[in-house]
Amino acid sequence: MEEIKQEEMDERVAILKRFRILLVQQRDKFRDYLAVLEKQQDSITAEDPEALLAHTELEQQVVAGIADIQKVLVPMSEMYAASDVQGRSGDSSSIESIRTELSGLQTQILAQNAKNRELLRVHITQIRSQMQQFTNPYRGNRSVYSQKGSLGKIVEIQA
Repeated sequence: MEEIKQEEMDERVAILKRFRILLVQQRDKFRDYLAVLEKQQDSITAEDPEALLAHTELEQQVVAGIADIQKVLVPMSEMYAASDVQGRSGDSSSIESIRTELSGLQTQILAQNAKNRELLRVHITQIRSQMQQFTNPYRGNRSVYSQKGSLGKIVEIQA
């Protein structure tokens, strides 16, 4: 077995620590996103458009945060795999457990997202049917403003 220089070992440990931190951040973002989706479901069922709008904006921010972390996580994952740290460190099992947890969170997020989409689709269908059933009570009546009444043509001015 070949000896690893201290500098190389320090580099590998730094990669491992940074990779683990990024995975934990990603997991936290996924948990936040799942919580937002669950609250969004409550807003959909309560038919609260203001809360739904707020949850949608928050969802966009969380998704942007996930994308930002993912941009760094992918190259860091490649560095982690290339550095051969997995077999030499005790943290590799914690990294694998975090990856497993991330995978489970992704599955939950996709399921919750599908559930919310279905609820929104049903809600939009209900709103459309309500709009089609709406009748204008003023339809057929002449407007007060469209009547051709006689207007005065002479103006009296007193000085």
